Amino acid sequence: MPDTDQHLAQEPLRVSILAQGGTLIASIHTALDDSQLVRFQRDLMDQIGRRRARGVIVDVAALDVIDSFATHTLRSLGAAARLRGARTVVVGIRPSVALAMVTWGLTLEPVHTALDLEEGIALLEAALDHA
Repeated sequence: MPDTDQHLAQEPLRVSILAQGGTLIASIHTALDDSQLVRFQRDLMDQIGRRRARGVIVDVAALDVIDSFATHTLRSLGAAARLRGARTVVVGIRPSVALAMVTWGLTLEPVHTALDLEEGIALLEAALDHA
């Protein structure tokens, strides 16, 4: 019988990463635990290098909660992506999630946020035009 932790590590993430030109769009489809968030961060950083992405959009619209670890992971992802030459925008934060994050004192700064995918793409395009 396989080790349970090893089996979970091999379970596919419920995240899709699509390339659109020089931008990666990562959609998180379900809540991720801490180890899955770390895998997502590592996978996305790998994709930035392989696809030579200049922009990254992380869509979190499916998430009911963004806790302190997820917030830290998204901020770290944005900082690391920036060091690799890519700008990051987080889109789709639900109103209730935004209110809870403010109540808990959580922020994604310096990562930029936008209401939805359309606004995220526009924000990235503007940032990349001025870079």
